[in-house]
Amino acid sequence: MKNRKVEEPLVAYNSYDESNILSLIEFIRKGINFRIFTDFVNKSPFNLNEWSSFLHISQRTMQRYQREKKTLDSIQSEKFMEIVLLFQKGIEVMGTKEQFNSWLETENLSLGKIKPKSLLDSTFGIHLLKDELNRLQYGILA
Repeated sequence: MKNRKVEEPLVAYNSYDESNILSLIEFIRKGINFRIFTDFVNKSPFNLNEWSSFLHISQRTMQRYQREKKTLDSIQSEKFMEIVLLFQKGIEVMGTKEQFNSWLETENLSLGKIKPKSLLDSTFGIHLLKDELNRLQYGILA
């Protein structure tokens, strides 16, 4: 395993390799700078209200983090990185960011006719979506 330091650009689409998990854990433990978080939010199809729901923090707290240049705590940072990695996987499977975003917004029969994005507020939901993407990637449709 390479011993590279995880830096800020890691949250750009398609920029992180899961093989360096120890660096990722270290990065999460330190907390993700709110500026890095907002850079990713601006590239995502979701607004701050939706992100506050996914991360279980109020919009007011997010505004305070932004104003005070704080970092997300380790639990919020971990959830954020799980979503970032899911985005990478989704773009890889779907081919484009737009197609993946559309998939997130479309009711999914195999998920009980819910929109996949409704599962982003739970670690179990994120893992379920990752499993669904793996099934799609390998042509397993049931």
